[in-house]
Amino acid sequence: MQPSSSNPVRGMVLMANCMLILPIMDAIAKYMANVEGMSPGQITFYRFFFQLLSVLPLLLLLNGSQALSAKRPWINLLRGAIHGAASLMFFMAVKYMPLADVFAIYFVEPFILTALSAVFLKEKVGWRRWLAIAVGFGGAMIVIQPSYQVFGLTALLPVVCAFLYALYMFLNRAIGEADTPMTMQTMAGIGGTLFMGLALLAGSSVGDQDFVVSLPGSPLAWGLLILLGTISGYIHLIVVRAFRLAPLSVLAPFQYFEIIAAVVLGYALFGEFPTLSKWLGIAIIVGSGLFILWRERRRAGNSVAVEPSP
Repeated sequence: MQPSSSNPVRGMVLMANCMLILPIMDAIAKYMANVEGMSPGQITFYRFFFQLLSVLPLLLLLNGSQALSAKRPWINLLRGAIHGAASLMFFMAVKYMPLADVFAIYFVEPFILTALSAVFLKEKVGWRRWLAIAVGFGGAMIVIQPSYQVFGLTALLPVVCAFLYALYMFLNRAIGEADTPMTMQTMAGIGGTLFMGLALLAGSSVGDQDFVVSLPGSPLAWGLLILLGTISGYIHLIVVRAFRLAPLSVLAPFQYFEIIAAVVLGYALFGEFPTLSKWLGIAIIVGSGLFILWRERRRAGNSVAVEPSP
């Protein structure tokens, strides 16, 4: 996919800034869960609800009613539901775990996506990329192992999130360009909101503490939830703009800026800082991911598929 108007430097600046801003969403989610006492399920619902509310006027202004007219509505709603489930896993993880740990483990997503594409879309994956996938998972295990001793099965939530988000991205590849990115994002927002509404009803009916339903208790809480949804909606739109300015293979490495921002926010707001072993795991994951992106670029030009975290 070639950019429609080439300005690589501007595209890189936009992408870098987006990746540094996105972890603010997850810091807000962690604050809302641990300080305001909101359940991760409810935070995820508000994230999609306010995301949809904030960007829908712009999408309707730019695209008219076509923003809600998808050629494949059900699969787009399914994409939204999967995205909602992935975000729920991520927010549940950040409630209990350090931000940097969650991000580091989550970045096995490109490895899972590569494997899914090889198995189901029959994309050719050579032994070097399979080796990079194995090494990347090894790096994730270095991060997971001490977290698992402290947090138990919760330490695996970022892996579940990565799998779900890889499935979301896989569907993007599978359905191709039947609908415009604006329409796909609008429908995904609707699907995510509906899915999380149903999840809240189901979870609260059985008394699951991660799905407690209550209204935000202060103006600050309302403001942070609105900010959470607005960042989610508009940063993803800016990322789409960046992709139009520069090749995907140029922008892809900037996704790892999220780990930098997560470390800074985790330390500044919650006193969290990765240990040496976790830094080693992060380095292995990033190195393996960059190698896969490099091999993708050599194999298929600029067709690397990259999106920010959930």
